[in-house]
Amino acid sequence: MNPLLSALAGDAEIDALLSDDAQLTAMLAVEAALAEASVDCGWIEEGAALAIKSAIAAFVPDRAALAAGMAQDGVVVPALLRQLRATVAESHRAALHRGATSQDVIDTALMLQLARVFDLYESRLAALLERLDALGTDAGARPLMAHTRMQAALPTSWAAKIESWRAPLQRHLRALGAMRRTLLVVQLGGPVGDRGSFEGHGDAIAAAMARRLDLGLAEPWQATRDPIVALGNLLALISGSLGKLGADVALLAQSEVGALRLEGAGGSSAMAHKANPVNAEILVALARYNAGLSGTLGQAMLHEYERSGAAWTLEWLTLPPMLVTTGASLRLGVRLVEQLHLA
Repeated sequence: MNPLLSALAGDAEIDALLSDDAQLTAMLAVEAALAEASVDCGWIEEGAALAIKSAIAAFVPDRAALAAGMAQDGVVVPALLRQLRATVAESHRAALHRGATSQDVIDTALMLQLARVFDLYESRLAALLERLDALGTDAGARPLMAHTRMQAALPTSWAAKIESWRAPLQRHLRALGAMRRTLLVVQLGGPVGDRGSFEGHGDAIAAAMARRLDLGLAEPWQATRDPIVALGNLLALISGSLGKLGADVALLAQSEVGALRLEGAGGSSAMAHKANPVNAEILVALARYNAGLSGTLGQAMLHEYERSGAAWTLEWLTLPPMLVTTGASLRLGVRLVEQLHLA
């Protein structure tokens, strides 16, 4: 997204959490945890883990070589390991990444990144709910004409309207909490997803990694992507609920309706009297965008056999913009509610 459009519909904080630097940091943390967990289980020597951790702490990547490796191999981990192994004493190099495959590192690193994204989502949802509660306390008793099928219907109250915005967001906040337990888990399967490459230590290493990384424990899930698709569905629900709020606000702010006023609304280059509901409109656009991306992400469930390069790449193309879009929706939702002055 270009800088001007990002200022309107992007999210710098989420972008930073999904950046190449953030992913690299997370992947190195996974490699360190794998080495430490392998020591816990007696599969590699403690000296090897110390050498690996020391190399990771001092590691300065050759980013151009990482990009070239990504283009060549379809994943960045082989190039990353070539660079990292060169900084580990030769006697300990075999212990680095022992038993693991690229997908173990990339998927587990993603879970570390998502944990921080969830922190931000939950904070913004809580702030939005707090502002809606305050709005309801201040203006909930005021009358409001309800509309059905775009026609005036019967009188209702602002309390009912605000609750229709609030209730789905409260459900989504609870769903995020539940998803922490089901989605944010270690991926450790080895080359074909059966942990056979860990010579009987796989379950114990996975459990030790989960403890060290503060993630949940799960069976290998490298080719079963329903948790990722479920995340995409939740992201579409969050942005969709905020899009509903935006659509209502844009309609209620119409000059002919005048049920609310927006402080700091958008201006026009030609009509000085205009107060355009910019944030409300962007919420609608982001909701529609995420709904489309959610359908695309669903295609990433179609993994052939034990790993699919095509489905995995589709996931990389689709999930990050969904995460950014959801963050932007929450950011703009808070701003929009702060703009509302109810008639």
